[in-house]
Amino acid sequence: VPGAAPVAQTPYRLAPSGMKDLSEQLKELSDKDYRELNKLTVKNRYPLPRIDDLFDQLQGSSVYSKIDLRSGYHQLRVREGNIPKTAFRTYYGHYEFQIMPFGLTNTPTVFMNLMNRVCKPYLDKFVIVFIDDIPIYSKDDKECEEHLKAILELLKKEEWYAKFSKCEFWIPKVQFLGHVINSQGIHVDPAKIESVKD
Repeated sequence: VPGAAPVAQTPYRLAPSGMKDLSEQLKELSDKDYRELNKLTVKNRYPLPRIDDLFDQLQGSSVYSKIDLRSGYHQLRVREGNIPKTAFRTYYGHYEFQIMPFGLTNTPTVFMNLMNRVCKPYLDKFVIVFIDDIPIYSKDDKECEEHLKAILELLKKEEWYAKFSKCEFWIPKVQFLGHVINSQGIHVDPAKIESVKD
């Protein structure tokens, strides 16, 4: 919010046993609470895609691949002028993020906007994007090879890095947003059904 004062909170008092835990959490960059900052933030209204529209695009293909970006948000730098807004204090000091942290209200929309711009040459032709998941849909193996080559070259050129262990290539069905999509259609992921039953 223009003109709003920065949010500053005093660090919580911790028992000595809690200091070790805090130190470990800082290393993992996982103990941030941006609720107060998010209340003051002007919301980015970039639209996230409708999930049913994404599913529609994946239907009718017979070969899929899926690229999962490694720590997607952390590949995006925070603008220099916004770095102080990510600050948080602990017993061990004052910290600011230079890369996009989880928890900021605009992180998903900023990231989605950027990924749509990066993938624009192929978007809705044979690739869709939802945050850091990039499913690729093809009619056959030859087309899949061409599509994969194009996307991987694009990601390399733009310096985006995938987590290979979470990527899948040349598969007959793809898991995406809690569903399984194949040439026969869209089905709820059986693992999700089991978790609801339990």
